[in-house]
Amino acid sequence: MKYMTLREVCNDFGVSRRAVQGYEKANLVSASGKNERGYLLYDEDSQERIKRIKLFQQMGFTIKEIKELIDAPNGVLKFRLERQAKKLERERCDIEVIITKIYDMMEIL
Repeated sequence: MKYMTLREVCNDFGVSRRAVQGYEKANLVSASGKNERGYLLYDEDSQERIKRIKLFQQMGFTIKEIKELIDAPNGVLKFRLERQAKKLERERCDIEVIITKIYDMMEIL
């Protein structure tokens, strides 16, 4: 089993130290122990959870929602992912309309 320090986790997965600390505070993940220098260590399961939490955040889920989803059964997870995809599609359409309006305004300036 490969353990990683907090610094390695942050560097390899593109998350901030503060983000990982927030995940710990929300009880989403916890360090597996400490090394001889006192640095926090994360086992492979914790590393995978951190990657999954980050992915959920990129999808637009809040920490509160992620707490409900992280260990949810596949059926629940699929339903929530479908709902989130539809929400993001609506937001994309709204953004495209706004972008069009911006270009329209720029043309008359």
